[in-house]
Amino acid sequence: MSEAGTTHVRWFLIFWLFVLSAVAYLDRVNISIAGSSIAAEFHLSDVQLGRVFSAFLIGYGLFQPLGGWLADRLGPHRVLTLGVLWWGIFTALTAAASSRMASAVLIFAAVRFLLGAGEAVIYPASNQFVSRWIPVEERGIANGLIFSGVGVGAGVTPTLITYIMLHYGWRWSFWISALIGLLAGAIWFLAARDTPQQHPRVSSAELRHIQSGLSGPSSASGANSETQRTVATRRVSWKNILASKNVWAVTFSYFCFGYVAWIFFSWFFIYLARVRGLDLKVSAFYTTLPFLAMAACSPIGGAISDRLTKGYGARTGRCAIAVFAFVLTAAFLTIGSRVASARLASIVLAGGAGALYLSQSSFWSVTAGIASGSSGSVSGFMNMGNQVGGALTAAFTPVIAKNYGWTTSFLVAAALALLGAVAWLLVDPERHLVVGPVTSTGSSTVTVGVVPLPSQNERPIGCIASRTKAASDS
Repeated sequence: MSEAGTTHVRWFLIFWLFVLSAVAYLDRVNISIAGSSIAAEFHLSDVQLGRVFSAFLIGYGLFQPLGGWLADRLGPHRVLTLGVLWWGIFTALTAAASSRMASAVLIFAAVRFLLGAGEAVIYPASNQFVSRWIPVEERGIANGLIFSGVGVGAGVTPTLITYIMLHYGWRWSFWISALIGLLAGAIWFLAARDTPQQHPRVSSAELRHIQSGLSGPSSASGANSETQRTVATRRVSWKNILASKNVWAVTFSYFCFGYVAWIFFSWFFIYLARVRGLDLKVSAFYTTLPFLAMAACSPIGGAISDRLTKGYGARTGRCAIAVFAFVLTAAFLTIGSRVASARLASIVLAGGAGALYLSQSSFWSVTAGIASGSSGSVSGFMNMGNQVGGALTAAFTPVIAKNYGWTTSFLVAAALALLGAVAWLLVDPERHLVVGPVTSTGSSTVTVGVVPLPSQNERPIGCIASRTKAASDS
């Protein structure tokens, strides 16, 4: 461990998680850009192409809880390294399909399913990293930076993939994406460690700062820092995770988030090219706008969330900004889908994508905070809901558009954004998951040393619930 001055190793590693996040979205969004070329070569309809898109999301969604569980058990360092290696291989295999093969849809779907299974570890493992490395009051901006990689990766992808396709063909776009991912994974393997205590470059001052902030201002009164850190490493049973109203509320809201977000990831390029009549190069440019908005708004939302949390508490800092973001998203989608000008519609809809990502850090900061040592498992379960929403978007958006028009597709997404806002009203970020087994009466405490954590029944429910005055000791 370094003793010379104060270091900022945690922020370098957050930056590299941002890089891995960008690479992950390069690897998953490239097929939406190459989709038209693939469909032409293999004679696929939009519905068949939608099934290929959905296959990735099904694999990605199903393996979220497992990816989080592995990160909880094995640590984010090794799990992320193996995940990047896995998805690099299957990104390259996407380009190995031949037009002479039978059952092209099945082959593409299988490869994309396995690619999704490998990529499933990235965000649950990142959240486990955040819970071990990042003080509570820095988690909004940390998660915001990580998820701004989504916008950067998805924003760079249209221009990069279009250039490669035009000059070298669609297969090279996947091979180059795979190479970039393997390089980024190798750097993560060399630079990262599971905990700050294990990292040789973390100074004593940085380590003290991290450890003093892991439990946050809302930890149990009277608990010393060592007790708080011990509680923070305890894992929660799946029985208690699945019994939590908090977990189900945030998961449903993230389902709505995923439905809205994946309209941009899977269909926006094709929507601009075919429906709005923009040519390939112009479509590639305007397709970047939602993702640039995501990249900008994700850290902005995280910074605002941290500031509000510090000043007014987690309910305001985490919940209120999420509600505001979802309502604003619904407004942008409703207006943008009805604008006549293709270019203006692209800008307004991009505003909806940016507004959505103002809420991104709230999801991950809340799950890191309430889940003790099981933040990977809980956030993985939550993210599975996100991917179910995304899979429904990929599969049903062309069906809705075919029968009712593309405007209706965006209006359905706007309605789900409003439902996502309602779900956040039920979230209490200060009610932590119970570590010990739940008793027949539904109450539970866990004792570390002599310090009990309050049971679920002793905490007010809901983001808008008023704080109740604790009863005095008799």
